[in-house]
Amino acid sequence: MRAGRGVRPQPQAGGVAVSLLDVRELTVTYAGGAAAVRGVDLRLEAGRKLGLAGESGCGKSTLALALLRLLPAGARVTGEILLDGEDVLTMRWGRVRAVRWAGASIVFQGAMHSLNPVHRVGDQIAEPILLHGGATPAGARRKTGALLEHVGLPAARAAAYPHELSGGQRQRVMIAMALACEPRLIVADEPTTALDVMVQAQILRLIEQLVAEQDVGLIMISHDLAVLADTCDRLAVMYAGRVVEEGPARQVYEAARHPYAQALSAAFPRIGDPASRFAPRGLAGDPPDPSALPSGCTFHPRCPVALESCATQDPVLPAAGPGRRAACVRVNGTAAEPLEEARRSTP
Repeated sequence: MRAGRGVRPQPQAGGVAVSLLDVRELTVTYAGGAAAVRGVDLRLEAGRKLGLAGESGCGKSTLALALLRLLPAGARVTGEILLDGEDVLTMRWGRVRAVRWAGASIVFQGAMHSLNPVHRVGDQIAEPILLHGGATPAGARRKTGALLEHVGLPAARAAAYPHELSGGQRQRVMIAMALACEPRLIVADEPTTALDVMVQAQILRLIEQLVAEQDVGLIMISHDLAVLADTCDRLAVMYAGRVVEEGPARQVYEAARHPYAQALSAAFPRIGDPASRFAPRGLAGDPPDPSALPSGCTFHPRCPVALESCATQDPVLPAAGPGRRAACVRVNGTAAEPLEEARRSTP
């Protein structure tokens, strides 16, 4: 893939390629002391797909916005966000603008609310090409048509206004816009929200195809573990601003270690497993208020298998098997007590 304007070649450190994205101890605190993201560490290689899962209010979208410094004024961000080895948080403003679109881009949820209703979609796709790609207006129009065809829309749809397109078509326009400057990283925040299941499947297949063809890194955000398990290589589950479990996507979905990840996985019935249709699903309560987090493990007030120590002990992310981590006191080395067995053994 040809590097976009303002993007540096992937650097080397001691002969070893630096990760496309390396997030270290990222913390985001809003005005009033609400800790929306707390000490998150994540890594992503080019051509790989990382899923972020969790309920609303767990910090997924805040993390996505922090990656491109799109947070509202007043948010306090600490840690490091290394994109191709360069810290986004310490960049000068001009460099940040160059990195957006050309280095990393974002597909927001709800395309109807992300597209300007009074401008043709072709003009909206062409805008970042003109600003960051150094193209002429005629060249931008040609590239816009090619991008629309690349995401499965006729080039003539460039003349349409957002309200003239279906939900799936608008989402394809958003993806075309995200690809306009050939970024190395795409962040997709709930890219299939409000779409019917057939269109969802088409959009997910399109995203997978584009990642494979263009060797970009993908971070996909969703509350649906099943979608992420089918789409992504790795999966990180967030709760109360922290990553509580991370590992190979299919393994986390099918055999989660953390009780919260297990509950999320169990919330969806499995095709071919009639018993799962009638199994107890869901958790009582809601994620805690970020400005008033409980002591110890933040999940312990809702955890069905909490121990007495969970009210005071805030676990880190210890190893939970090869390439896996889980922040739970029940996790010990390579195994964790299954949720059903833990329920039976909990006093």
